[in-house]
Amino acid sequence: MALFIGLIFSFLISLTVCNVIYYQPEAVHLAYGDNIHDIVVTWNTKNNTQESIVEYGINGLILTATGNSTLFVDGGNEKQKQYIHRVWLKNLTPNTKYIYHCGSKYGWSNIFYLKTIPEESTKWSPHIVIFGDMGNENAQSLSRLQEEAQRGLYDAAIHIGDFAYDMNSDNARVGDEFMKQIEGIAAYLPYMTVPGNHEERYNFSNYRFRFTMPGDSEGLWYSFNIGPVHFIGIETEAYYFMNYGIKQLVKQYEWLKKDLMEANMPKNRAQRPWIVTFGHRPMYCSNANADDCTNHESLVRVGLPIVNWFGLEDLFFKYKVDLLLWAHEHSYERLWPMYNFKVQNGSYEKPYKNYKAPVHIVTGSAGCKEGREKFISHKPSWSAYRSSDYGYTRMKVYNQTHLYLEQVSDDKEGAVLDHVWLIKDDILPAYNLNLLDK
Repeated sequence: MALFIGLIFSFLISLTVCNVIYYQPEAVHLAYGDNIHDIVVTWNTKNNTQESIVEYGINGLILTATGNSTLFVDGGNEKQKQYIHRVWLKNLTPNTKYIYHCGSKYGWSNIFYLKTIPEESTKWSPHIVIFGDMGNENAQSLSRLQEEAQRGLYDAAIHIGDFAYDMNSDNARVGDEFMKQIEGIAAYLPYMTVPGNHEERYNFSNYRFRFTMPGDSEGLWYSFNIGPVHFIGIETEAYYFMNYGIKQLVKQYEWLKKDLMEANMPKNRAQRPWIVTFGHRPMYCSNANADDCTNHESLVRVGLPIVNWFGLEDLFFKYKVDLLLWAHEHSYERLWPMYNFKVQNGSYEKPYKNYKAPVHIVTGSAGCKEGREKFISHKPSWSAYRSSDYGYTRMKVYNQTHLYLEQVSDDKEGAVLDHVWLIKDDILPAYNLNLLDK
């Protein structure tokens, strides 16, 4: 009898421990809210905690914010369940370091910290790290990015699609593991994302549920302002998954035109003269594969076949977008300023000063199980620099006329492989819009 009671007692203790583990917050990550001075904290638990709480403060955990949770059921055969929690921290003091943790009475995360942006945000010089295509296997750049994020080198991170490889794999356990790995970056910085082709399973549900981006498109497309930059995140996958995408293309294209028109209003462009877009699949690349960016008429560039609807190159050129950031190719490539396969440099001596077309950067080499991407042997005339090293891109927006980019090689212990200054004398780059008619 005593043995039986002991077994029952052991079972109850084991069950209690399991419940504590299931309630434990995991995969903590930050993003900007609809207001740049607001931060949204997102995390997941296996079981429903009935409450979603963030305790935070400047000199201790003295403030409390509450939010909500959403049940997410993975599309795999096990139909694994978890709860995604979201809490918005509003009216934070500008230019201030906060500490925080998140959870509930059943369990709390580790204590993290975050830094808010200065009050005069348009005069501020943000430092942003940018990368794409990072898996939970062979994520070679991850440790360097974690260290630099926690040392305070960056104000925000942009991940341009393709996470975990793939988030739905093994009934979403691969996605769970990746989200825990990325916590070392994303719990300290606003971690801004767009989906890639590796997120398409189950109608992009692992992406749409796990991340919390501004706007009402479930993080598929949105914009935000930081310093003198207007950033626009776009979804490229609707061009390639037609059973899912045609309605998405219409919605995104109409939204994008409206957003670009507003960003180009004289008052807005004077405050934020830089317009930077980021989306997963590039318009141009010189990789040795059969990806769409190796085609002359790539879908993102010219639009759907035959009808040429929803092409983005003309739209970005018309509204004088300065910089286009891409991923998908597991390599780094910097292009000369270019429109319709024609180089539009500012001058021979200073090609990126008063450039006459958008500048394209492909940065998809953070590291994943698919390895590196090779290039064709003959570099096209429009390709300025390219490398297959694992690494990531840093951006420093110094002011309204100078923007700096550099490519870091993780293979070479953090050495800078490439760098470029974008410089313009006017708030609007000097594009010749007559080229749109040809």
